[in-house]
Amino acid sequence: QVNFVESGGELVYPGGSLTISCAASGFTFRMYDMSWYRQSPGKERELVATINRPSSGSATTYADSVKGRFTISRDNAKQFLYLQMNSLKPEDTAVYYCNRAGKYSSDSWGQGTRVTVFS
Repeated sequence: QVNFVESGGELVYPGGSLTISCAASGFTFRMYDMSWYRQSPGKERELVATINRPSSGSATTYADSVKGRFTISRDNAKQFLYLQMNSLKPEDTAVYYCNRAGKYSSDSWGQGTRVTVFS
């Protein structure tokens, strides 16, 4: 069974940094592109960042709103996904989720991890 457990969300001040993690299980992690998503109150869930599988060079892409501030990475041996967030802004406040990317995303979402940037 596909399962994601996100962790590491905290309260931070604007300009601060934070790294959140996602433990993935129930599938062969290294065979999938992986993404971080976020959902703010009253808004749709949005794609934040994607990292390709190792066989595709682990290339990364980012939403324009986080480009240059966030870095997505993966540990294929441990089946962990990470999101390093720098220069945080109040508009980054959201619940962050990980999942397989694109059409291979699982219907089984984790509980997410809440990041709150003081405004």
